[in-house]
Amino acid sequence: MRTVKATAAAVSVALAAGAAGVAAGRYASDAALKAPPGRPLPGEPRLTVHSTAAGQITLTRDLASLRPGTHGLAGDGSHAVVGPVIDTAAPSADAVVRRLERVTHGTLRPGDKVWLTPNVHIGNPSAALGLDHADIDIPGELGSLPAWFVPGARSTWVIAVHGLAATRELALNVMEFLHRSSFPVLALAYRGDLGAPRNPDGLNHLGETEWRDLDAAIRYAVRYGAEHVVLYGWSTGATMALRAAAHSAMRDHVSGLVLDSPVLDWETTLRALATARHTPGALLPLAVRAAQGRTGLHGDRIAEAADPTRLRVPTLIFHGPDDTVAPWTLSRRFAAHRPDLITLQPVAHAPHSAMWNADPAGYEEILRRFLTPLM
Repeated sequence: MRTVKATAAAVSVALAAGAAGVAAGRYASDAALKAPPGRPLPGEPRLTVHSTAAGQITLTRDLASLRPGTHGLAGDGSHAVVGPVIDTAAPSADAVVRRLERVTHGTLRPGDKVWLTPNVHIGNPSAALGLDHADIDIPGELGSLPAWFVPGARSTWVIAVHGLAATRELALNVMEFLHRSSFPVLALAYRGDLGAPRNPDGLNHLGETEWRDLDAAIRYAVRYGAEHVVLYGWSTGATMALRAAAHSAMRDHVSGLVLDSPVLDWETTLRALATARHTPGALLPLAVRAAQGRTGLHGDRIAEAADPTRLRVPTLIFHGPDDTVAPWTLSRRFAAHRPDLITLQPVAHAPHSAMWNADPAGYEEILRRFLTPLM
């Protein structure tokens, strides 16, 4: 009897441990599968506002607050734009002074917790940039997909698609440049975004199913006059662009790809986000298996989308070694396999999806050179 009781107790402990492991893996996988739009990705540090003055803001000294370039500064109920570090400011061991370009909404007070974001602009193209635009609905397989359309004179359209923890507002960073270059621009909200249908399971599939919404946008563009399209994707939006370029029935209309911080291996990105959530290393395989079980994601299908032998059009990649979410070593390897089609532009000191922010003028010049032959 004692043996039976001991065995039953051991089985109960094992089952409880197994259930705990499954729950932990599920929670860890949420870092990628439930990344909320407009919120910082795991690992992005919170900074404290020390003080503000005319055209200046003092923040906690951190590698993040020392990043070069122009960034959004988001808080709970506030948004501002900060420029470069002010070198002439009095040095401090625990603070950094940056140029405060503007406060878009809300207020910044000493003690507020904020974080840097790639989103410099908020609102729509008209409100944020003064560009005429139309709010349109694109028919998708799950329902209508909201999009902004900014008209242009060229027959080549740019279709912009954001990635993890972002919204279509991210495209506003480059929209003014694209408009000056006379490209019609379509900025897409896809499944899971505000105003768009949800995936049936309510989860982010890291581009695996979302690419079909980009396919719908290509169809819309061609229907309304586009002879060619350039797909411009950030993060998992870049994954979507690669899949659409490889699998869309309209792929012959795709003349180029611009990939910013591309996610080329979803398992690596999921592990990185889970680790940033302080998930123990032993639980990372459980997080991957949980993601596979919850979404049907499998590495071979996304790896096939990122197969350089399938690439057919000129591709520009912006990526850098400071991206801890999507390692740039994968972009280097991808580019090395197709030097005939891929241009890799390294960007230093830029976090995930913030390559433009590190040096807007330099980024746009590289972009101009790439797009000129595609006009």
